[in-house]
Amino acid sequence: MKLLYFAWLRTKIGIAEEQIDLPPEVRDVGALLRWLQGRGAGFAEALKDLSVVRVAVNQDYVKFDHKLRPGDEVALFPPVTGG
Repeated sequence: MKLLYFAWLRTKIGIAEEQIDLPPEVRDVGALLRWLQGRGAGFAEALKDLSVVRVAVNQDYVKFDHKLRPGDEVALFPPVTGG
């Protein structure tokens, strides 16, 4: 699975993207976010308030109950505002 991090999430986590193999118990976006929170201080800080994290799977916005599949591309980013 490819993970992409954008904006201040990327800054706090310290990387722009990575390729990972998920543990078998991580089956949806919410479980992925909880698992990522435990990967270190940068992840914990970036993901401490999940209400300000948006997720896209394969370039489509999804909710936290969205099921994940091997090979998915998951992007994490803050809410986007325009003007």
